[in-house]
Amino acid sequence: MSTTEATTPAGSSVELEIGGMTCASCAMRIEKKLNKLEGVAATVNYATEKAKVTVPQGYDPAQLIAEVEKTGYTAVLPAPKRTDAATPAGADGDADPELTSLRTRLIVSALLTVPVIAMAMIPALQFTYWQWASLTLAAPVIVWGAFPFHKAAWANLRHGTATMDTLISMGTLAAFLWSLYALFFGTAGVPGMTHGFEFGLAPTDGSANIYLEVGAGVTVFILAGRYFEKRSKRQAGAALRALLELGAKDVSVLRDGVEGQIPIDDLRVGDEFIVRPGEKIATDGVVVSGTSAVDASMLTGESVPVEVAPGDAVTGATVNAGGRLVVRATRIGSDTQLAQMAKLVEDAQTGKAQVQRLADRVSGIFVPIVILIAAATLGAWLGAGAPASVAFTAAVAVLVIACPCALGLATPTALLVGTGRGAQLGILIKGPEVLESTRKVDTIVLDKTGTVTSGRMTLVDVVLEPGTERDELLRLAGALEHASEHPIAQAIAKGAAAEVGVLPDVEGFANLEGKGVQGVVDGHAVLVGRDALLADWAQRLSPATAAAKAQAEEEGKTVVAVGWDGVARGVLVVADTVKPTSAEAVTQLKALGLTPVLLTGDNEAVARRIAAEVGIDQVIAEVLPADKVDVVARLQHDGKVVAMVGDGVNDAPALAQADLGLAMGTGTDVAIEASDITLVRGDLRSAVDAIRLSRRTLGTIKSNLFWAFAYNVAAIPIAALGLLNPMLAGAAMALSSVFVVGNSLRLRGFTSTARPTA
Repeated sequence: MSTTEATTPAGSSVELEIGGMTCASCAMRIEKKLNKLEGVAATVNYATEKAKVTVPQGYDPAQLIAEVEKTGYTAVLPAPKRTDAATPAGADGDADPELTSLRTRLIVSALLTVPVIAMAMIPALQFTYWQWASLTLAAPVIVWGAFPFHKAAWANLRHGTATMDTLISMGTLAAFLWSLYALFFGTAGVPGMTHGFEFGLAPTDGSANIYLEVGAGVTVFILAGRYFEKRSKRQAGAALRALLELGAKDVSVLRDGVEGQIPIDDLRVGDEFIVRPGEKIATDGVVVSGTSAVDASMLTGESVPVEVAPGDAVTGATVNAGGRLVVRATRIGSDTQLAQMAKLVEDAQTGKAQVQRLADRVSGIFVPIVILIAAATLGAWLGAGAPASVAFTAAVAVLVIACPCALGLATPTALLVGTGRGAQLGILIKGPEVLESTRKVDTIVLDKTGTVTSGRMTLVDVVLEPGTERDELLRLAGALEHASEHPIAQAIAKGAAAEVGVLPDVEGFANLEGKGVQGVVDGHAVLVGRDALLADWAQRLSPATAAAKAQAEEEGKTVVAVGWDGVARGVLVVADTVKPTSAEAVTQLKALGLTPVLLTGDNEAVARRIAAEVGIDQVIAEVLPADKVDVVARLQHDGKVVAMVGDGVNDAPALAQADLGLAMGTGTDVAIEASDITLVRGDLRSAVDAIRLSRRTLGTIKSNLFWAFAYNVAAIPIAALGLLNPMLAGAAMALSSVFVVGNSLRLRGFTSTARPTA
């Protein structure tokens, strides 16, 4: 193919999209195969279904693809990313054909299987020809419904390996084929045949027994587990799509002095483009003319708008919150900060170690042992002179009883109940791979803005000059700021209105670029803004007020001065405030054995003040957006198992890099998609609940798996000895499943530690 003809530069990385993986052991097999190639270092991620491969100079990616195909899987180079609005819905995973097919198989198989199990387990429902009705209903389930397992088992057989798919396929087919033998060549097909229930165990030749409910039931249970796993995995690439969708689609460019609208893909480095108030900045650039405040919260998560003037750099996808700007493009396409963040998310996700499923780990030993026991059983009975039907019945019984019915329920039922309860508490857990990380986490990194703090500017203090009344200052300054679109002005206006009520109208309003605003309110000539604005009108703050202003600014707060009728009247202090529940949440995190670390791009003084207020000892401040992932990686390098809580786009790479990523649902879609757990409520206490619930769910899965395997281990010798009564075996299998489901349902009683706040 033409897409594979190009060679690679020295030490470069090649990404492959891998198809056909059904469990984490598949990823390990492909990784080992690729790493055997000379000069190749590969990492295969089962969750994202991608391989990241470092290759020597001139290496042809076609060799990598061929090697993966030899292993029994598919591999392709990823298609170019589409960033325009024309991308079809199906391209972003909204209409995943594989997921749709799996859902169809599950629904149809479940509808057909319910009556099969009911007839087999309830003698009263066994009418004259019930066994033939069971065959009619179960055959499509075992052949068509379980086809993905049969296909995977065949692929494994061709390459000399065995996975859980092998055992599922062998068990269901053995149950089905023996049932066909018993129906057509034995006595199970005679009219009026029933499965009598006996507690005693006695040898049998098996010609009167059918196992259709076992084959169909196992198929449905495993299909359910695969469906819910696939539904969570398909979200892996959504963070990148959400990142790219942040950018502007069109831009107003100035060429030869003429303004024109063009697609963002047609923009070139050096082009000058116009950004009006409320519009997104199309790409990274430098301000040529105009002054404004730029809201970068959707990209950085930081709440304070940045004042920009000619010569200042601006970043694509941020929003112009103030005046008209003319910007010269300096970086476009893949060179922009937005695109680089997308690459960081992708790299972090690809390199993230996924915890292999417990069932898959055990199956690596369990599957071949069961097959050997079945073969040994057949040989032992034949060697003892038993009839072939008796020997074959015992061997088939081993495969049937070992088929992981309860094992198929162990993970999905606990996950469904746990995640369902989590949803009620505002906690969204994306998949079973997330859970094991919560058990090992010892350090939790908390992004400041929007996580520990509210992420919104709020009026927090008013400092008055002698003789000035608080209500009057708030009423006049609030009215003037209400006429401005600046985020800080809006915070002042909102705070003033909440305290003094309806604000008066403004006359002669003027926005003085880079200094503040002025206007006439109730006959007073009012100024609100920087010290320089008041100084232009010979208005000076008193030493005490100036000192209070300086102190607030040292703490990282924003301060504006207010004056009217030729006299300075005081200052208004605006800041991002700590959420009322954050201190309680930090205490609870410490109680779980976690060490909280505050991470922020703000200055050290602001970070220390916030940390002291909520009880955090470790602070990492003045971190650039792109460097947050490095902070997490450094902590991991120091031996820490790191959880990360954040809400901004700049948090997304760190959330993906962390062993456990938790995103506030009040944050950006990118942060949410890059995380393992989403906290819908935006309350940091829900992070505590998320870790507690995840640990409880993981414990439930482990106990389910233990009892499921224990059942198999105990039942296999009975089957091998030819003492397997079909109804007793069916009842035992049903009881093991009921136990697993009942154990999982205990998670519904999980309660939140969060207490309602006033």
